[in-house]
Amino acid sequence: MVNETAGAAPANEPPADAPVLALQSVYLKDCSYEAPNGPRVDGAWNPQVNLDLQTGSSLLSPELREVVLTVTVSAKQNDVTVFLVEVKQAGLFLIRNLNESDLKRAVSTVCPSVLFPYARSAVSQLVSSGGFPQFLLPPVNFDALYAANQGQPQPPAAQAN
Repeated sequence: MVNETAGAAPANEPPADAPVLALQSVYLKDCSYEAPNGPRVDGAWNPQVNLDLQTGSSLLSPELREVVLTVTVSAKQNDVTVFLVEVKQAGLFLIRNLNESDLKRAVSTVCPSVLFPYARSAVSQLVSSGGFPQFLLPPVNFDALYAANQGQPQPPAAQAN
């Protein structure tokens, strides 16, 4: 039998003022795929790929925030667009007791890191469904991108050797 003190919080619950960042839901908000000529490609398959990432967020309630990671991938071969994919991967995050700078960092690094594997899968599936060879996005270091956007030096682990 467990001896509980009246009014004490259960041992597995954090204190009421502890920082909280918890994923509530992940969903595909929007996606678009274009392949003007289908999978017909002249010459060897060696496209120039351009990757663009953007993160946005909106407050839905005092503790609930929607974060949207937009991944845009364009592939060109011999200056001809082979395919263009845009995926808006979204998630709902419960965020509580974070100061302004920690909140900004969480929305710019932690949340997109959680959403990126889902977006990577959606991009790969769209490209493969379009008849092209399997396409996998490379890993992304959102901490390094955040530091670069803030004008801060990158942490040693994020710097290229």
